[in-house]
Amino acid sequence: MNDQISTQPIERHTFVVGTAGHVDHGKSTLVRRLTGVDPDRLQEEKAREMTIDLGFAWLELPGGLAVSVIDVPGHERFIKNMLAGVGGLDAAMLVVAADEGPMPQTVEHLAILDLLNIPAGLVVVTKADLVDDDWLELIVEETRETLIGTVLADADIVPVSASTGKGIDTLLVSLQRLLSDLPRRAVSGEARLPVDRVFSVSGFGTVVTGTLLGSTVEIGQELEILPSMLRARVRGLQSHGERVERALPGSRTAINLTGVDRDTVQRGDVLTVPGWLKPTMMMDAGLRLVTAAPQPLVQNDAVDVFVGASETPAHVTLLDSESIEPGSEGWVQIRFERPLALFEGDQFIVRQASPSLTIGGGKVTNAHPRRHRRFRDEVIRDLETRESGSTHERFAQALIDGPLELRAITEAAGLDLDEAREIALELVSAGEVEILGSDTEGALMPGRLVMRSQDLARVTGSIVALIVDFHARFPLRKGMAREEIRSRMSLAVRVFDAVIQTLVSSGKLRDHGSVLAIAGHQMTLSPPQQALAEKFLRALETSQSAPPSPVEFGIDAELLGALAEQGQLVRVSDSVVFSAEYLERVKDETLEMIGEHGEITLAQFRDHFGSSRKYAQAVLEYFDQQRLTRRVGDVRVRGSG
Repeated sequence: MNDQISTQPIERHTFVVGTAGHVDHGKSTLVRRLTGVDPDRLQEEKAREMTIDLGFAWLELPGGLAVSVIDVPGHERFIKNMLAGVGGLDAAMLVVAADEGPMPQTVEHLAILDLLNIPAGLVVVTKADLVDDDWLELIVEETRETLIGTVLADADIVPVSASTGKGIDTLLVSLQRLLSDLPRRAVSGEARLPVDRVFSVSGFGTVVTGTLLGSTVEIGQELEILPSMLRARVRGLQSHGERVERALPGSRTAINLTGVDRDTVQRGDVLTVPGWLKPTMMMDAGLRLVTAAPQPLVQNDAVDVFVGASETPAHVTLLDSESIEPGSEGWVQIRFERPLALFEGDQFIVRQASPSLTIGGGKVTNAHPRRHRRFRDEVIRDLETRESGSTHERFAQALIDGPLELRAITEAAGLDLDEAREIALELVSAGEVEILGSDTEGALMPGRLVMRSQDLARVTGSIVALIVDFHARFPLRKGMAREEIRSRMSLAVRVFDAVIQTLVSSGKLRDHGSVLAIAGHQMTLSPPQQALAEKFLRALETSQSAPPSPVEFGIDAELLGALAEQGQLVRVSDSVVFSAEYLERVKDETLEMIGEHGEITLAQFRDHFGSSRKYAQAVLEYFDQQRLTRRVGDVRVRGSG
């Protein structure tokens, strides 16, 4: 890590450009000519003059745009390494050598860029100094034909010579124009960094690199490593060769981590804000096969899935067809062999394992689906809505499986936060969704839970019915245990608490802490119970210091609990009760005696109140539990209560 640090983040437009498409060292030479940085860092790469793994560089264009450059391998043997570096690209530079023209790997790289829907790009024909003008014109024309039908069909083709510098200025102008036309990356969602490189630096520890997505990362921030769910803290940040306090989305970023060893992080992991992104073992997606795929994709085919910087074996369930033919597409559910951290909108590539070949790709439609049965119309409708429905439809669709935080809805529905807030207000006004909680203050904060009105009505109706039934069966109890209700409803703690807040706020429930009751519920004694209670309470008043046992009067646990809840008596132990009025007087006099003498013994207490040892001990132990007194040896002193 560089020792110089910039306290200002790079506030310029920052873009990530990937370079791909050719086997030999000419591509890396081009990057070195543009940036002054040699992206080939491995000794084997330098010896063989071949890019094997990802290389990284950066430059600032004359117009002030900051550009991160990822140099990816061109050789077909290293396509897997190439795929680890193309996630999160703003643009691509496809490199073709003038002395050889488009190669087989050029076609595969084009297919990958097309499947990933890279938003912009240009083509660079290198080694223009090694061929004559006629040959160069022929190669340019052949390259143009190769681009037909791809995302680079209309891209500029710029001949250059990295050795002589010819055409480099033209290339920089083309790159400036290309990137200037792209919108600046929005700072939205939570920060996440797919890790494409991990290494250790002496004196600093573990360092990871990747293209930062979503939002900013700052020094001192706590991050989570997925799918392992380990926690680490940001010790240092570097972007474009400079140490910074804050890294911006869209930039190549190196993060120095504390709290984790080098061996606990690997390429393909995702570094993100703790708690918001959960690893998944499945995803739903629309999958498109390339025209050159050697055979159709059929049910349960094994594939390798590349998303972010990860490579994961998986199997495919075809949801709407018996097979997907080359050049066609269909809805699929992909089941991973190990957990992945991804979410809706991520682009992915699918390759067959043997022989290793890119066969298709697509975009994640649902990152946490349920296991689907095939050929279900409702499943396909759900996916189609997620994929291409209106913003309101996608918002509502995200809530089908239950309440979500507003920030999670924005990710699932592909909305920004302001847009999601506006839609939430409209749907609340229309009576279609509810903001959970006790009031409307902060209702549109990113963490507030949103739930479909029909689902909330169903859940609240079930909760109210449970408590009404409980009151009918146990009329002398104050309410039903809230944890029992939550367990019966199978709701997450946070969702349950928010639903209860909503019910209490609406006046339907009363919250007594550990128990919940229907608003207005009163414990009502039957005439026989009332007569029995009055008889027992009179006996307590008559024999205050030596109270009778409830069992002697036929007082059961339900009735005893009701009288205690009403404040008419106090249970100081399982078998000893006193009238509430008498025990309050005993408490005052006990504390007064301790205040006067500093302490009190069991014998002094017994003699003062004319009680037996049994009752005196029961009362003092009760006072100890209430922290009114504290036992020190054989005496009691004033407690902390």
